Amino acid sequence: MAQSAPAPGTRRTSAPVGENPWAAGGVMFAGVLLMVDGVMGVIKGIAGIASDDVYARLSNYTFKFDVTAWGWIHLVLGVVLLVVGWGILKGADWARATGVVLAALNMIANFMWLPYQPIWAIISIAIDAFVIWALCTYRSAAII
Repeated sequence: MAQSAPAPGTRRTSAPVGENPWAAGGVMFAGVLLMVDGVMGVIKGIAGIASDDVYARLSNYTFKFDVTAWGWIHLVLGVVLLVVGWGILKGADWARATGVVLAALNMIANFMWLPYQPIWAIISIAIDAFVIWALCTYRSAAII
């Protein structure tokens, strides 16, 4: 059974069939979170590039890179996350799929970054997990 559009001047009280209301509001929030995660990535990147002694030095870590290399990784990911977050807020079709891919890459990078800054990395991983969920469960074309 198809659900009809609400009468002019009234608001829909329930989500259309197949649309999760948590995900509908979550996509806009996911766009904002991607932008916040991007800013955090830029800050992490600048800190890593500017000074090698900002983050902990590890001696025997499997994913050991120079702190400056990690800084560039976070800086580039952060800038791209900012752009994609903005695209999600504007309702761009390309931004949702790109957001899922970039949030997954950022999640992996932050997992590998965990020993350097555990709290910051865990916060970024949690943000990325929500972003992936929200972008994968939403089914509407336009957000704003």
